[in-house]
Amino acid sequence: MAGIAESSAVLDRVTALDPARRAGEAAAAAAVAAGETSAPDDAPPTDLTAAAFFDVDNTMMVGASIFHFARGLAARKFFTTSDLAGFAWQQFKFRIGGENKGGIAGHRDTALSFVAGRPVAEVIALGEEIYDELMADRIWAGTRALAQMHLDAGQRVWLVTATPVELALIIARRLGLTGALGTVAESVDGHYTGRLVGEILHGPAKAHAVRALAATEGLDLRRCTAYSDSVNDVPMLSAVGTAVAVNPDSELRDVAKERNWQIRDFRTGRKAARIGVPSVLGAGALAGAVAVGMAYRRR
Repeated sequence: MAGIAESSAVLDRVTALDPARRAGEAAAAAAVAAGETSAPDDAPPTDLTAAAFFDVDNTMMVGASIFHFARGLAARKFFTTSDLAGFAWQQFKFRIGGENKGGIAGHRDTALSFVAGRPVAEVIALGEEIYDELMADRIWAGTRALAQMHLDAGQRVWLVTATPVELALIIARRLGLTGALGTVAESVDGHYTGRLVGEILHGPAKAHAVRALAATEGLDLRRCTAYSDSVNDVPMLSAVGTAVAVNPDSELRDVAKERNWQIRDFRTGRKAARIGVPSVLGAGALAGAVAVGMAYRRR
């Protein structure tokens, strides 16, 4: 996977584009470069023009994948617990505040500080371990069943997430999905530089990524389906023929009702009652970050 972010062809092709489109184009190119997972021998014939696209955080997985990854890195003394608490706060502000320029820049810089100068291979190996430890049992069974429904119909299934593409690909492979579109971090000589190709794959950038992949793979977006929990993903949901709100925040629920989109909620009644807070890292997760920090310091 190290060659994904280093591809000069990818960088050259997207240099002149705006950040959101550049992020989308880079994500699509990285997904194609990574290839598709091997289909089982008894897989149905491939439907070449239809596919499904799933957001990850709070759609496919309970909570934020990058935060679970950060927790795993903190446990390995990859960085300090104060860094983890700061990252949790940045996640909270990013999800609540939306795509304001300052919020995205802060979120981006905090995320990049985790991996700047580190070998890509090391981060991938850690991602494999941390998925088993902190993510595998956080997959929503209902959403996983929806993805399997598309696979059983011969359709390809991609994750579309702000999570770094290397981690997104691990999640996709473990779930038996086709591949993943994620944030592309630049690397040189197998080490992360601390810079992104474009911006975080968020909001409009996800729609650009889906369109770019569709153009490359020959997909008919009118026959495609997208799933998300967040109103920030309305551009992606609007780019396909069928949109489904999964565990939606209150704003996306309103949009879904207005546009007659499907709504699927796999949360318990207690969790669903909190949909007024459009964040996968609310007060409970912030408290968890503090608890992790306190436990780490005691240790």
